[in-house]
Amino acid sequence: MASFELGRTLGGGEVIGKLQMAWDELLDHGDEPFDISFPPVRGVHPSLELKAAIVHACDDEDDARFDSLVDCVIARDTDAGHAQLATYMTSENVSNLNDAVEHFQLVLDQFPVSHPDHATALTNLAWARLRGYIRNDLQDIDATTSLFRDALALRTQRHPDHHLSLYNLARALNWRHNKKRTAADIREAAQLYHELLPLCPEGTYLHTIVAGNGVDHVVSACNNLPIDASDGGIHLRRVVLELCPLGHRLRPAALDGLAQALQIRFDQHGSIDDLDTSIQLCREAVSLCPEGHAHRDTYLDNLADSLMSRFRHQGKPNDLDEAISLDEEALCLRPVGHESRDSSLNNLGLVLIARFKKRGDIDDITRAISLYHESLTLRPPGHPRRDTMLNNLALTLKTRYDKSHVSEDLNEALDWYRESLRLRRLDHPERHTTLLGLSSVLCSRFTETQKNEDVEEAITLCQQSLAALSSLHPDRTLSYWWLQVAYQSRYRVLYDPTDLSLAVENFRLASGHAAQGFPRRIKIVWYWVAAAEEHNHASGLEAYTTFFNLFDGHLATRSSTISRREAAAAFHYARSLPVDAASCAIRHVNLRRAVELVEQGRGQQWSLASRLRTPVEDLESANPTMAHNYLELSKLVSNAAQSSATITDRAAADREATGYRRLTRQWEAAVAEIRDLPAFSRFLLPPSYEDLQPAARQGPVIILIASQYSCSAIIVPTSGDPYHVPLPSVALADLTNLKDRFARAIREASRMNPGESRTDLIVLLRIIWDQIMLPIVDVLEHVLKLKRRSRIWLCPTAAFTPIPLHAAHPFQTKADRSGKEPCLEDLYICSYTPTLSALIRSRQLMKKRVPPSFVAIGQGQPGAGKGKALLAVDSELELVHKLVPATANRTTISGDEATRAGALSALQQNTWVHLACHGKQDPTQPYDSHFVMRDEHLTLLDIMERHIPQAEFAFLSACHTAVGDEEMPDEVIHLAAGIQFSGFKSVVGTLWEVDDAVAKHVVEAFYGYMFGDLKNGGVMDCTRAAWALNCATHVVKTKVPLEQRMVFVHIGV
Repeated sequence: MASFELGRTLGGGEVIGKLQMAWDELLDHGDEPFDISFPPVRGVHPSLELKAAIVHACDDEDDARFDSLVDCVIARDTDAGHAQLATYMTSENVSNLNDAVEHFQLVLDQFPVSHPDHATALTNLAWARLRGYIRNDLQDIDATTSLFRDALALRTQRHPDHHLSLYNLARALNWRHNKKRTAADIREAAQLYHELLPLCPEGTYLHTIVAGNGVDHVVSACNNLPIDASDGGIHLRRVVLELCPLGHRLRPAALDGLAQALQIRFDQHGSIDDLDTSIQLCREAVSLCPEGHAHRDTYLDNLADSLMSRFRHQGKPNDLDEAISLDEEALCLRPVGHESRDSSLNNLGLVLIARFKKRGDIDDITRAISLYHESLTLRPPGHPRRDTMLNNLALTLKTRYDKSHVSEDLNEALDWYRESLRLRRLDHPERHTTLLGLSSVLCSRFTETQKNEDVEEAITLCQQSLAALSSLHPDRTLSYWWLQVAYQSRYRVLYDPTDLSLAVENFRLASGHAAQGFPRRIKIVWYWVAAAEEHNHASGLEAYTTFFNLFDGHLATRSSTISRREAAAAFHYARSLPVDAASCAIRHVNLRRAVELVEQGRGQQWSLASRLRTPVEDLESANPTMAHNYLELSKLVSNAAQSSATITDRAAADREATGYRRLTRQWEAAVAEIRDLPAFSRFLLPPSYEDLQPAARQGPVIILIASQYSCSAIIVPTSGDPYHVPLPSVALADLTNLKDRFARAIREASRMNPGESRTDLIVLLRIIWDQIMLPIVDVLEHVLKLKRRSRIWLCPTAAFTPIPLHAAHPFQTKADRSGKEPCLEDLYICSYTPTLSALIRSRQLMKKRVPPSFVAIGQGQPGAGKGKALLAVDSELELVHKLVPATANRTTISGDEATRAGALSALQQNTWVHLACHGKQDPTQPYDSHFVMRDEHLTLLDIMERHIPQAEFAFLSACHTAVGDEEMPDEVIHLAAGIQFSGFKSVVGTLWEVDDAVAKHVVEAFYGYMFGDLKNGGVMDCTRAAWALNCATHVVKTKVPLEQRMVFVHIGV
């Protein structure tokens, strides 16, 4: 057998066949190359292209060298080594292996490291040694691996055999891992295969052996490694996933491995991106394992676990419902006798506890206890994971005790926790959960028995849990929480102020631990607020401020308007906090802070949306580049928010949420950069009193605060400090009663003849005057010296919002019989504003004005099932058309043209709008509130998503356009506010149903006053709307009944 590779004589791989050919036959081919084929190997047909040439002639007996190109002895030793190795592979005779190793070692000894054949000599020797190791005829795998590693170091990325050396080293590491189970070996092998695969084109022999058993072995071994949530561990999992393309049988396991690593890193550090990615990976794993797949139950469980983590972090109810559904399916796939049934029982129990805490269905907690009792039978004493079931059974019993206060549950929970703690050693990763659970039980027992040793032990247990957790572990929040519970429990018995101070400090630490999700921290701060109010603690204002900041941060993580409202609605129990915060500040004689807090806490839906539309003229002057970057990012965030609202597929929604958060972080970084500029330190921060006072530039703003602690008003004047007006005759319950009485009185009035006296309404308007507005008017008249017929703005909160404050009336004769006492609208021109910021923003947008254009939109014949016909709409539109000056470029849209799309287009293209149609406020889903068009509803959400900065005035001659959200009255979400938010600076809306037959009298009078002086050279001015409405409702007294005059309100500038 000739050593035919002249110039590179050493070979370097697997022997796949032998070539024997006579010299004459070889030389017969002359200078032409020719192919030689070998039998197929693993489906690949190897071949060799040869070209013969005589480089030096010598006799057979001559031991001279083949020219200077190659040494004949080295060539023969190499051939002899390959021959001996080939014989060993078939005979398994160790002497053949030893001879091969000896020959290859002799060759290696002949070459210095700098020699071009040194790497090949290393490879030949290493291959022989590896063959012996695989058959247990050689033991020193470390030396073999070093030889392959040295060869790879000599064959850099540009070397033609670089890929061969990658494969050789990976295979050696695989075999060493097989026998020694060294995790580092399989991790390195995975990295090598990841680098190698792209270098092996499909169809080649090397691709076949690499992408087959080689990769499968590495992936399987890596999937069996303990989950490592370090950056390196997660990188390895990503590498393993890339080794498993779509269609690979091991891809589900690789997806699951990476998902679990990201889940653990989330648990340790709290990055929501890790959790969202984990959920996406779990979803794909489940999708690749249809019904009947052997591992579907495992992937269902893991997806449910990730969803529950996100539920605890973000509070999305859909995640909880989906997790329960997945765990139920997994349990069905694990019937009695299944080896993993105990795990499914445990997982389903945990999600049922979560749903019980959320919705209070006693069946959930009862079933959870039953599941845990069954699981304990599957994990008897001595079972390595019995501690988990004991802990969770104790948790379930304690949860039921908190609802039912049955002492047996508490005592049983205490026993199970203590047994679980005995089984969990000091280094157990979940020991802190048992410490905290036991602490919670001891606190509850202390409350019952007042035995000091219980609370002392509870405090010690919490401190031990903190010591066991890293500084970034999300569960430190729970340790702080239970510490404050223990300190507060002891304070309620011993009244030691130190305990209260320690409780507050732990509230502070728990709420400030950023690794924990917003929902849990928000709820903790809510309890902090309650504790501060209960004990009259000085931290009250700090607690309220912390709540609003966290709440704002939580809503900002939601990409759409609807999802933000859903997130806010989850904290329905805290809806009174804006007014309670203001009340707290008033009690601390800090009126400026009261104004700031009530503004920050109210209307957060508008605040979050409007901050993406903040005018940046000043910034454009100071730094045009920053302004451009900020505006572009704001547009991207806003567009992402709108697109996410239409996504129904959960996996797609998760991806969209991740992208939205990435954009939000970029936007926040841009805002932070702007705040570094000298004049922009408070850019988009919650407004200070100095920022808010410009709302009163054209007249005082009266904030009416309806709190459980007190009801009062704060008057923000044009300059100087605000004024507090106590309302001692008004309590929160009185306002609720007043609202209900108004609703009844309005219904009764609608059934009366126009000439009948509205006695009930008159009584109620007197109450508003005497108990609410008269004390305010006294301050306006005698302290502020406000002139009559000046403008004022009412900013009602909470229970004040549905009450027609503008219509307050004494209905009595003056003491000197000289006439009737004036009502509020005789004294002042009243407007409303949802928030002070909304009024300021409208005024800022007034700086940019365009030539006016007026559109009247009417729909008196809505589609079937959309309401009765409004017979007076067409005549109202004709009337408006006549009253609006021709210079206003006026148009009318009605009938079949008054569609949703037509109305939206008209809103965007015109600066003045009159809308006559049915209007419907949805009290439970306010974004579904709508104007009724010919085809589809024109919803509040449709309007909010349009940005119409040039718009000026809208008259909403429809019912229920200025009535807010029943669930969240301080969000002032109604059609008129939505119109104002979209860009209209001045809006006339309605509080209840309008009689279209009499409304035209108000409309005619209103536009008569609005445009009365245009003949004398005046201009269309939307700031006249409040005055025009005031005059119109006075002048139509004899034509329009009381309830149909007071139904109209003005909002804005």
